[in-house]
Amino acid sequence: MSDQLSNLAHELIPGYLPGTWTADPAHSEIAFSARHLMVTKVRGWFTTYDVTIVTGEDPRDSSVTATIDLGSLETGYEPRDNHLRTADYLEVEKYPTMTYRSTAVRAADDGWIIDGELTVHGVTRPVPLAVEVNGFTADPFGGQRAGFSATAQINRRDFGMTNTIPMDGGGVVVGDKVSITLEIQAVLQK
Repeated sequence: MSDQLSNLAHELIPGYLPGTWTADPAHSEIAFSARHLMVTKVRGWFTTYDVTIVTGEDPRDSSVTATIDLGSLETGYEPRDNHLRTADYLEVEKYPTMTYRSTAVRAADDGWIIDGELTVHGVTRPVPLAVEVNGFTADPFGGQRAGFSATAQINRRDFGMTNTIPMDGGGVVVGDKVSITLEIQAVLQK
């Protein structure tokens, strides 16, 4: 990487460190929300996942992989959680995980875009993540931490989840658009 690019990366991302990082589940969250009854959003999250981030010397050479245990889905209401795990939606018995694999990283006006492929319900589609690099810092235990926030939006129908329950007067019980948010605090591996 040229000195000019190296300096630019460090100016744009204070404390930037190349390396391999893994998400700290005690300080990270992978969450989602979708419209319910056309008037509110139901929010949920996954409690079991593996996320690995490799930051390159040039940030554009970085990569991300994630595997999420769909059985770990929680919305705060067990009957809904159990229904979302059925063949009506995620079909967790047949498709127990969701995966994400980056294919490119590029700078954007207000952060970074990670282009990648999301596989859910046996279907793989391109899904870009809008990413904000929150920073890099030493932790009190002699290690290094990095923080990342990311968002994406998918249409559940694009992934074969086509169950629709119509409402009287129009609309559906569960909307098609699903917003995904990630708050990742990652630990540098030695």
